[in-house]
Amino acid sequence: MHPTRKAAVTAAALLVMATASGCESGAGGAASQRSSATPGCPTALSRAKQAVKKAEAVNAPWRGPTTGPKAVHGKSVVYIAQTLTNPGVAGVARGVQEAAKIVGWQARTLNGEGTPEGLRAAFKRALRLKPDGIVISGFDPGVAAAEVKKANSEGIPLIGWHAAPAPGPSKDPKLFSNITSRVEDVAKISADWIIARSNGRAGVVLFTDATVPFAKRKSDLIKKELATCSGTKLLSYTNMPIPQVNRRSIGEVRSLLSRFGRKWTYSAAINDLYFQHAAPALRAAGKDGAGAPFNIGAGDGDPSAFQRVNGKEFQAATVPEPLSEQGWQIVDEFNRAFSDAPESGYVAPVHIATAANSGGALSWDSEGYRQAYRKIWGD
Repeated sequence: MHPTRKAAVTAAALLVMATASGCESGAGGAASQRSSATPGCPTALSRAKQAVKKAEAVNAPWRGPTTGPKAVHGKSVVYIAQTLTNPGVAGVARGVQEAAKIVGWQARTLNGEGTPEGLRAAFKRALRLKPDGIVISGFDPGVAAAEVKKANSEGIPLIGWHAAPAPGPSKDPKLFSNITSRVEDVAKISADWIIARSNGRAGVVLFTDATVPFAKRKSDLIKKELATCSGTKLLSYTNMPIPQVNRRSIGEVRSLLSRFGRKWTYSAAINDLYFQHAAPALRAAGKDGAGAPFNIGAGDGDPSAFQRVNGKEFQAATVPEPLSEQGWQIVDEFNRAFSDAPESGYVAPVHIATAANSGGALSWDSEGYRQAYRKIWGD
């Protein structure tokens, strides 16, 4: 507070100033970039800042499962990737390969190439391999409904990664479990970061992939949370399917810059990949990589995203999925399915990574997950 402020200032104004003065914590050291204007939503701003401070905390001790069935050896699993150009999907695939090797399983990755035809072809190929389990990674199982039904009829457990709106088991489609952080938490903290960092004054562009129900729901929830702050304006809700991002981003970004100019101060995207391809257009327009628009990826926190965040190159933050950890969780969930045990029920906590708290790392996972799972499996 400012003790010399004149008595004529009303109590309501003092309350607003007090809220604004508490904006420093948890904003990744970016105070110099914030708007100095009176915040447009003091209550929402205060709540957002508290949430962001908690999410930016560095320490993340393992809170996942510590008990479960011993490893069943000699199994095989097939990982069907929506597209391996999606770094999140590829990162989880590597985690599955790593964990499968520990328990002595065969793990094979098939690339769906980001098209319905490619995904159905990959699923048909997976079924021909007659694996013990199949992973549906990063795509709507409805794209391959007949193949999903056949896997169910043959008793092949299916585990999703970002394949359904919520974590845990699914009845329709039938999945033993769907591995993901809670989309509500990821969406809310992404929007809260924008509200907190902008001091409640932001012009936002939101990028989504409306072809994937999980992604569309995430962006809808980001939009909803942004709307809790009257000073935060959604300038554009831009749909770019992930497989098209590499060829469409430059044109879309140029168009957005032409339409909104300096009003565009913040961006959120359902996946970090958007900012990898937006960067060249922003750079060509003379934008500073450490300046506006300040970009946050609401998933997945792959190494290239961390590189952009750490280097302040057109991405200021990411809400990372613990990709390797989730690959290990997929193997653990399969082991539970093979052992006729229930799924673990574990959901990774939400986290925000910035240049100020990442320590230069290129990923984020809970501490001690490998040791925990190996102890469960008896390896």
